[in-house]
Amino acid sequence: MQEKDFKSYEYKTVSVKAKNQTRAMDLYEAFGWEITGTSASAVEGVTLSLKRDRKQKHKQELNKLERQAEETLNALNGLQKSKTIGASVFAYLFGITATLLLGGGMCLTMLIQNNIPALIGGVVLGIVGLALCGVNYVIYSKLVAKKTKEVLPVIDDNEEKLANILEKGNDLLKADLI
Repeated sequence: MQEKDFKSYEYKTVSVKAKNQTRAMDLYEAFGWEITGTSASAVEGVTLSLKRDRKQKHKQELNKLERQAEETLNALNGLQKSKTIGASVFAYLFGITATLLLGGGMCLTMLIQNNIPALIGGVVLGIVGLALCGVNYVIYSKLVAKKTKEVLPVIDDNEEKLANILEKGNDLLKADLI
């Protein structure tokens, strides 16, 4: 009877956002994981199925580096979100206020009849509300640009840190082959 080389594997599934799929695949491959399949999951997600040789040399170091890489990737995703989250909250609140001014102006013009000062006040209030609605996007864009300028050096540092971690993991894997 012919002998077979038996290899024991460990398996793992990871859910990531679709926009981070290729980055996550690179991350796990740098630590010896092989992508066995991908499938769509709930709400913008992708589930990656992974396997790796159970008898991997330097397994503890690879696991430590893998956790560091995952934390760095999560930090990068948080920094990317932070570019727009504050500006979005401001834009929503400012837009609601502007809409309320517009609605107040409409109420003044439509509900109080035969009163010229209320009509003029309502029209002015409505115009102010419309102007504020139009200015909202400009303010949002400037806030995003300002925050992006602040966060960009930190994002670049984290990108470099992630690349270094992945290189260390890949070097450990290559050390096994030599």
